[in-house]
Amino acid sequence: MPITVFIRYRIDPFKRELFELYAQRWLSIIPRCGGDLLGYFMPHEGTNDIAYGLISFDSLAAYEQYRATLRGDAEGRANFALAEEHKLILGEERTFLRNIVAAR
Repeated sequence: MPITVFIRYRIDPFKRELFELYAQRWLSIIPRCGGDLLGYFMPHEGTNDIAYGLISFDSLAAYEQYRATLRGDAEGRANFALAEEHKLILGEERTFLRNIVAAR
């Protein structure tokens, strides 16, 4: 069953530009590691400390394989280190969603 991981980030509003750099780096890392990146979304108007990322996978097993691959990826580890070093992310929630499709 295909799944989409919906990631809700609570970010430091004074470090939005740095978070955007962090998100841009994932644009090449995630697909290389096996995820189908639907996008990262930054605050524009209104709330200034919430950002989102959406990544799809063929199955929960494919997600687990992606996580293992990501842990071994040098650029992925460096990006995680960037976020940790600068304390960009104050909180993170992951929700696993399935798409509802019309019956055939």
